[in-house]
Amino acid sequence: MGSATKQNLNTGDLVASVAVAGRADLTDAQWARLEPLLPRGKKAGRPPKWSKRQIIDGIRWRTRVGAPWRDVPDRYGPWQTVYGLFRRWQRAGNWALLLKLLQILADANGGICWQVSVDSTIMRAHQHAAGAVRDGGAQAEPPGGVEVEPADHALGRSRGGWSTKLHLACEQGLAPLAVLITGGQAGDSPHFTAVLDAVWVPRLGGGRPRVRPDRVLADKAYSSRANRDYLARRGIRATIPVPGDQVGHRLRRGTRGGRPHAFDAEIYRDRNAVERGINQLKQNRALATRYDKLAVRFLATVHIAAIDLWLR
Repeated sequence: MGSATKQNLNTGDLVASVAVAGRADLTDAQWARLEPLLPRGKKAGRPPKWSKRQIIDGIRWRTRVGAPWRDVPDRYGPWQTVYGLFRRWQRAGNWALLLKLLQILADANGGICWQVSVDSTIMRAHQHAAGAVRDGGAQAEPPGGVEVEPADHALGRSRGGWSTKLHLACEQGLAPLAVLITGGQAGDSPHFTAVLDAVWVPRLGGGRPRVRPDRVLADKAYSSRANRDYLARRGIRATIPVPGDQVGHRLRRGTRGGRPHAFDAEIYRDRNAVERGINQLKQNRALATRYDKLAVRFLATVHIAAIDLWLR
């Protein structure tokens, strides 16, 4: 058997192992946590042929595997039914709401460490992500629903071609507290405050939502005066290294340069939480490579992957 044939067989085995239906379906314990949070239908009628758990597992299967919707296994129901629920809940904002509800429950149970790390990662856009309608708002059913589809569909040219960038803030347990997508060419630092402003966890039993981390960790790409002033105004401690050029500028200004920013290298090691969180999210192939034409659909895919992390 030639080496090329062996390589093809190995590749086939890998794809088959990834695409096995049922291997990563919700456990009974996970379903018991998720099921009470699901939106309830308003119409009475015949019981549906396919249970909500089956359909959600089909959506999760597609998110994990990155296959076309038409290839969702029959055990989860017709692909039109699976995609239909994904799209309806995206337009209604239900995926984002489920993510928020899981965060609320985790915070109430002391499951959130409020030392937050911020970073970003790039996802290459597959050729299937191209070709979205330019004026989606003029459609009979605008794709965004509660969200607005950006004009650029969160696609931009970077060194690797068309891509999308995911900006996120992760708590120390690796689960994302806030996510934001932009075109792949977008810089990291300009979106630092937007990501932190999206951290918003209401409290069970009333009271003000938790919006302020105890400490924020980020790499030197986020070391700007604007970002540090933002954290200082909100009373958030910062652990962000200072790049060499900024150190030089301060030294050249002498006493006018002010004191050097405090930096604890030992605490900075904890920033690996956001890198590990990104790795966990990118185990979902529909997130690691963008296949969705619309930014709002891709963001829903990100929310589904994040929901899985909160269910662990």
